[in-house]
Amino acid sequence: MTTEQKLIGLGLAILLALAIGFGGAWQVQGWRLGKKMAERIAEQGAHHQKELDAITGEAWLQQSAELDKRLATEEKLALQDQQHTKELSDAQRNQARLRDRLATADVRLSVLIAEDPASSCNVPTAPGAVGVVHAARRAQLDPAHAQRIIAITDDGDNAIIALRACQAYVRAIAR
Repeated sequence: MTTEQKLIGLGLAILLALAIGFGGAWQVQGWRLGKKMAERIAEQGAHHQKELDAITGEAWLQQSAELDKRLATEEKLALQDQQHTKELSDAQRNQARLRDRLATADVRLSVLIAEDPASSCNVPTAPGAVGVVHAARRAQLDPAHAQRIIAITDDGDNAIIALRACQAYVRAIAR
């Protein structure tokens, strides 16, 4: 072997040694960085998991609070519904009792008669119609008309009770 070949062989050996060194260093650096990167990713994952756990816990608390509020509102509405149903049935029972008393002539409806001395248009009162209104003149109504008036007031009472129920419902829901 000539010197030239020996130098070329030595140069190739050095080049090969450098390539192996660089390759090994590259591999070691990759492992080291890979390990650091994996550690960073694991830390970030743990941090994100903690954040997700906190968010989930807060969501559960909010959902529980909303459920409690909804149940309280439903309970309040049920109580109000019972109260309004009782008011309605009481009003209907009182109206039915009044209609029965009117039908049996136990009670008579009468109206005050306005006396206008300027006009001679005074309605005559029924016999015995003067009562406790300090001798004011009164006219008794026909029982059929009285029944119609009671029916109208009954509808009005039912409407007022239904309106109060609707208002209470809206107030309860608006909170």
